[in-house]
Amino acid sequence: MSDLLNNKLKISDNYDASQIEVLEGLEPVRKRPGMYIGGTDERAYHHLASEILDNSMDEAVAGHASWIDISVNADGSLTITDNGRGIPVDEHPKYKGKSALEVIMTTLHSGGKFSGKAYATSGGLHGVGISVVNALSDWMWIEVARDSQLYKQEYSRGKITTDLQSLGSTSNRRGTKVCFHPDPEIFGETLAFKPARLYKLARSKAYLYRGVEIRWHCDPSLIEEGSEILAEDKFSFPNGLADYLSSVIGNRKTVTDSICSGFLSFPNDEGRVEFAMTWPETGEGFISSYCNTIPTPQGGSHESGLRSAILRSLKAYGEMVGEKKASIITADDMLQNGAILLSVFIRDPQFQGQTKEKLATASATKLVDNAIKDHFDLWLSSNPAASTALLQSIIENAEERLSKREDRIMSRKSATQRLRLPGKLADCSQTDADDTELFIVEGDSAGGSAKQARDRKTQAILPLRGKILNVVSATKDKIRANQEIQDLIQALGTGSGKEFNIAKLRYERIIIMTDADVDGAHIASLLITFFYTQMRPLITEGHLYLAQPPLYRLSSGGVSAYAMTDIHREELLETTFKGKKKIDVSRFKGLGEMPAKQLKETTMDPSLRTLLRVTLPDATMVANVFSEDAGEETTVDVDQLVEDLMGKNAEARFNFIQDNADRVEDLDI
Repeated sequence: MSDLLNNKLKISDNYDASQIEVLEGLEPVRKRPGMYIGGTDERAYHHLASEILDNSMDEAVAGHASWIDISVNADGSLTITDNGRGIPVDEHPKYKGKSALEVIMTTLHSGGKFSGKAYATSGGLHGVGISVVNALSDWMWIEVARDSQLYKQEYSRGKITTDLQSLGSTSNRRGTKVCFHPDPEIFGETLAFKPARLYKLARSKAYLYRGVEIRWHCDPSLIEEGSEILAEDKFSFPNGLADYLSSVIGNRKTVTDSICSGFLSFPNDEGRVEFAMTWPETGEGFISSYCNTIPTPQGGSHESGLRSAILRSLKAYGEMVGEKKASIITADDMLQNGAILLSVFIRDPQFQGQTKEKLATASATKLVDNAIKDHFDLWLSSNPAASTALLQSIIENAEERLSKREDRIMSRKSATQRLRLPGKLADCSQTDADDTELFIVEGDSAGGSAKQARDRKTQAILPLRGKILNVVSATKDKIRANQEIQDLIQALGTGSGKEFNIAKLRYERIIIMTDADVDGAHIASLLITFFYTQMRPLITEGHLYLAQPPLYRLSSGGVSAYAMTDIHREELLETTFKGKKKIDVSRFKGLGEMPAKQLKETTMDPSLRTLLRVTLPDATMVANVFSEDAGEETTVDVDQLVEDLMGKNAEARFNFIQDNADRVEDLDI
């Protein structure tokens, strides 16, 4: 023990300026690839292809490229070519002796999309896309055909390996050609491009912009036997999303006899929107959205505008035809079996995170709402038979929802009558569980702030004292004797273990809201373990969530913003607060110290907050994070994993830590 203490003291004594590491150029990307592409798994591997393809798509959308060529090569590399303007190769005015091409390829946050002068709309906004691909490729080369001259430069792991070479004149070629090979040092030896995944990506991009032809080439040796993928193909869809939706729906019967689609411009040259929608008679509905050809699987402001437009149109149509029940429908009723595609092109879009999965541009809501509503109003009035059938179908969805709601009200009332609710529970006033929430917070301090910030009608607060019992390693008697666990079970009204009954759940959403630190993460882990072992249907049926409180508040001159992470804070400093002289940056130490107003607008207001839903595979999960070789699929028994990490067997935990310690990137000690 004394030796360990001495070693720790030695490490502490040596902590001086010489220990401060400064990462230069593209070194941060190779050091922390997950910060830029979300990880090093198969999804991140293919994200490299998306970054290069998106650059070519930006050229096409800007009207400078008419075709894009994608080639999957036998050596594992990928080549993407376009006939756009070509990346500039003249000397950069700020970096003497370096071409603009070299600056773009080797410098983060460089590109032609910041000012909006080179591109009216674009998917790449942070200037990190192609330089990140360069940093994470063991080799890469680019050819640029510009001003009737052909140039080439080669790179390796983010650094140039050759000077910019002039290959002579070319009279019949223009644009950019990029070829790269992802680095096995980053992604492992087993990962490779999946032709099926890239083929689907190429088709979707062609659907999203009807003015481009995408040419596909794949080495035949890479195509699996029996696959429908061709070695050579072309994608061009003059009807855009309408063609896409037709192919997705196939032969399924729909409520309406035609697809409602449109390609509309926003006023004042603020962009445009394209959409296609129909309502199949069977199957679940879906909505797929995009911004500047970038998929937004988590939706965002453009989806909010579409929902509002369709709902308002349907209610107005119902009122016009005298259907009083139209007043009861909601956006969820409308989308229950709707098949909807939405694509917007806007200037300077704001996304959440580098991977751009959710659009945060507030103005997009009103732009999309106004544009689509006018078009949908006209479509409804022009197709009275189809519109009436659609309205009746959505009303049926609403009536089914209300019927289930009544059943839950009766169940909740009877449960409340039988239960003695814990005294520290600040319950909501609404009697039915529909759209209600229980926030589980740590301690009375956080509970006090949450009670002031909540919506008393639909939001309940349950403060817990400290860390709850680890139920995996505890006996049943100890669990029954634990007051915090019993308070939680009583508040939910469902019982636990074999007596658990999901029909008695008193709230629609259970939200774990803990501090954004190690202790908060530990408490959240213990709570999730409790729900997994004692109330698993809460997870499998989508009732359990994690709140996402911010880490920082930035303010300057009446402008304020919140940052979820250190990276987000730096992005705000470079965008929203760029050029401001005095910027106040405060870090929230805990939810109990956060003013109620700020807690509400960042974490509790449903219209502003971000929640993470806790999900679970049916029986096993596939994860390469537990594999010796990155990219190898390993089936993990979830029950066994919980037992190893949370159970009494300390040796199993020790072995897991030893096996996976080298994968830890950020250690909070």
